[in-house]
Amino acid sequence: MSRIGKMPIAIPAGVSVSIGSNNEVTVKGPKGELHQVLHPEMVIEQNGDTIDVKRPSDIKRHKALHGLTRSLLHNMVVGVSEGFTKHLEINGVGYRAQKQGNKLVMNLGYSHQVEMEEIDGIKIDVPQPNKIDISGPDKQKVGQFAAEVREKRPPEPYKGKGIKYVDEHIRRKEGKTGSKK
Repeated sequence: MSRIGKMPIAIPAGVSVSIGSNNEVTVKGPKGELHQVLHPEMVIEQNGDTIDVKRPSDIKRHKALHGLTRSLLHNMVVGVSEGFTKHLEINGVGYRAQKQGNKLVMNLGYSHQVEMEEIDGIKIDVPQPNKIDISGPDKQKVGQFAAEVREKRPPEPYKGKGIKYVDEHIRRKEGKTGSKK
């Protein structure tokens, strides 16, 4: 039995879950609404304020889908009730970010400013010029957008300049050493 798949999902107060045909799941909460079509072979049951995910058989594919389906559902419930946030940090002399309207404008050492438009369901916040907070109810969208921001200037191992996640550790390398003759 899947350790993750067999755990029930608790539905907090203020969150409503509706399961349609072919496992079309809609979750509504204070942070927004998420809709996703999960694999039709998995059995999703709502019992009061919990959701149980069961697999129809013990074949390898169903075992793999069991934990995945439960994790996707759990992330939807957590997203609409609490939301997800990624924190980014900018390191480098003259590197900074600011928010102009619904755009994130960054100076990253290029000859031009890098602009990124806010997408649906994503909120960008710049509490300090070297910090960026990306939040939203959809874990996949938040992570993907944070990865796209980080991709504009990934951290380099020699001086550590670039955009990195706050909890990310950059392995530093030693620079060139001159030959002594």
